[in-house]
Amino acid sequence: MSNSQQAAHDARALFLTRCGGVLSTHSVDVEGYPFGSITPYCVDNQGRPVILISTIAQHTANIKANPKVSLIAFDPLADDSQATARVTYVGDAKLIKDEAIAQRYYRFFPSAQGFGKTHDFNFYAIECVRLRFIGGFGEIYWLEQSDFIKQNPFSFEEEVGMVEHMNADHQAAINHYCDLYSLAYDDKYLPQLVGIDAEGFYLRVGDRLERITFDEQISTTTEARQALVALAKKPL
Repeated sequence: MSNSQQAAHDARALFLTRCGGVLSTHSVDVEGYPFGSITPYCVDNQGRPVILISTIAQHTANIKANPKVSLIAFDPLADDSQATARVTYVGDAKLIKDEAIAQRYYRFFPSAQGFGKTHDFNFYAIECVRLRFIGGFGEIYWLEQSDFIKQNPFSFEEEVGMVEHMNADHQAAINHYCDLYSLAYDDKYLPQLVGIDAEGFYLRVGDRLERITFDEQISTTTEARQALVALAKKPL
């Protein structure tokens, strides 16, 4: 693996882990200046970050006027924000209407299902143009989308099937995953699987989203099952 490929791998791992970042748009009210806001996101089956934003929000007005945006992901709890890794995803925000994407987003952020009852919210996918990754001191790369973007090998139906099966029939395994990675959970609010892709899977643990990475990439539901079973049998 070349340095740029390794950087793209590390950048994607960070981007997939965070599920929230700083969205920067071009301000309409203060022309010529960037406007930053905090937003959660999850990626769709094409590997694009998807955000859910209200029509009355400032960043939505900015996007409608100029869809060119950037989304930066980093560890907000790092002791030294300048030394920690971060990735800046530069792209074009595009309004989308896709029930499968909406349902995946709501699995990640269940409280968002009620947003539309008070304000008009819409989903936007950010089409990648280029990426900037800083892995640490001296580790600075411009990344191409072809190295960074990886499609989910599972269809919406396949992913939902695996998620629902694990949550319905394998709670003990999910609890074990949390124990393996020291992810504290409350027995009253048991952790749940919310998403899976070629490189790992997501758990909702209380109010937190946690990502666990596979040792090797997978591409089929059979390989997913084997990886999940192996992890369930891994000793503490």
